[in-house]
Amino acid sequence: MLPKSGKSSSMGEKSFSLPEIKWSFAPGTNLSSGLSFSDEKDRREKKQKLSDFAKELRAFSDVNMSGLKFGDDGLFFLAESLGYNQVAEEVDFSANDITAAGLKAFDGVLQSNIVLKTLNLSGNRIGDEGAKCLCEILVGNASIQKLQLNSTDVGDEGAKAIAELLKKNSSLRILELDNNMIDYSGFTSLAGALLENKTIQSLHLNGNYCGALGAAALAKGTERNKSLRELHLHGNAIGNEGVRALMTGLSAHKGKFTLLDIGNNEIGAKGAFYVAEYIKKSKNLLWLNLYMNDIGDEGAEKIADALKENRTIATIDLGGNNIHAKGVTAIAQVLKDNTVIKSLELGYNPIGPDGAKALAEVLKFHGKIEILKLGWCQIGPKGAEYIADTLKYNTTISTLDLRANGLRDDGAACLARSLKIVNEALTSLDLGFNEIRDKGAFAIAQALKANADITLTSLNLASNFLTKYGEVALTDARDHVYEMNEKEVGIFF
Repeated sequence: MLPKSGKSSSMGEKSFSLPEIKWSFAPGTNLSSGLSFSDEKDRREKKQKLSDFAKELRAFSDVNMSGLKFGDDGLFFLAESLGYNQVAEEVDFSANDITAAGLKAFDGVLQSNIVLKTLNLSGNRIGDEGAKCLCEILVGNASIQKLQLNSTDVGDEGAKAIAELLKKNSSLRILELDNNMIDYSGFTSLAGALLENKTIQSLHLNGNYCGALGAAALAKGTERNKSLRELHLHGNAIGNEGVRALMTGLSAHKGKFTLLDIGNNEIGAKGAFYVAEYIKKSKNLLWLNLYMNDIGDEGAEKIADALKENRTIATIDLGGNNIHAKGVTAIAQVLKDNTVIKSLELGYNPIGPDGAKALAEVLKFHGKIEILKLGWCQIGPKGAEYIADTLKYNTTISTLDLRANGLRDDGAACLARSLKIVNEALTSLDLGFNEIRDKGAFAIAQALKANADITLTSLNLASNFLTKYGEVALTDARDHVYEMNEKEVGIFF
């Protein structure tokens, strides 16, 4: 009846999770709703077993009780055991109907636990009062390095309490506050904390209400902070003025800033100019996300010019930016000389066949792109023909996403012809949502059988128009590859 720990490592550590049992603790019972009782004796025995489990919990190194909805009473039942746990490094209590009142269970527990490094309370509606309570407790903790409070209804007052904690705390490295209700005032408080904190490295504030004013405040905080490495601001409506202030702050940042997520922020071509200027100056940025803005061709050209001078960015996401063939042509030209960019996302841009051609002509013999995402780009069968021709010569692309491009059977046939050629790089090909029928499936199946040295390990053909005949042909081809070469190709319908 007792939950069992996972395999022990050579160090004797254990991990624990409950993927199935649903807990519903009521005051004075502390029993699992998954348990049934034949009589009072049975009830007493099972209560004893749960008590025994609480004792066992003190020895687990990885406690995962996400989504069990054990509530405040359950947390009080479990927290004491955590206090005596001197090996646990990660605890996940996310989505458990914990409220601000329940967090009081941690008082005296987190102060005595000196080894806990990660605490996840996401998905519990603790609100501002809960954030205040937790921060008062964490002032006495010197071990937690990662605190996750995503989707917890934290607003400005909660952010203010967290900011005060950051001013005093020297252990937190990662703070996640995604999808909360933090507005300008809360961002201002957090910005003030950045001026004093010397250890925070990653700050997640996606899906809040930063706006241009909040971005400006945050920019001031980043200027004098030397520890921050990553800033996640996806979906905060910061706009062109907000991104201008933010880029100014990051340009003055003295530390090694490596990751910036400003996707879905109503940034246009004007904002792209400010981002481009920062890209030119940055010596450490590795990862840039501009997904779902509206920089258009003009903005894409500005980013392309900046990338000519940058030699650090390895991953860039320009998906969903209303970029057409003109803009993607500018991006493609950069790849002739840039060998640093490894991952390029251009999905959800109407680049059409001409845009695909511009990319294909460059990538045939230039660049070091390993991951290329062109889903929902309207390239059609003609665009697939250009990409297929490139695959015959390219030696770096390992992951290719061509979903929802209207490739149909003709486009599938073009790609199939390329799959017959020895390509030592391509391992994953996504052709979902492309109106491919059995004819296209037969062509791909024949290609798989014909190439004895195929490196493809994943082929997605989900949401096409295949009948059982097309699926059987592909399945037979997969089995043939395995029988001949002992190579497994995962095909998904």
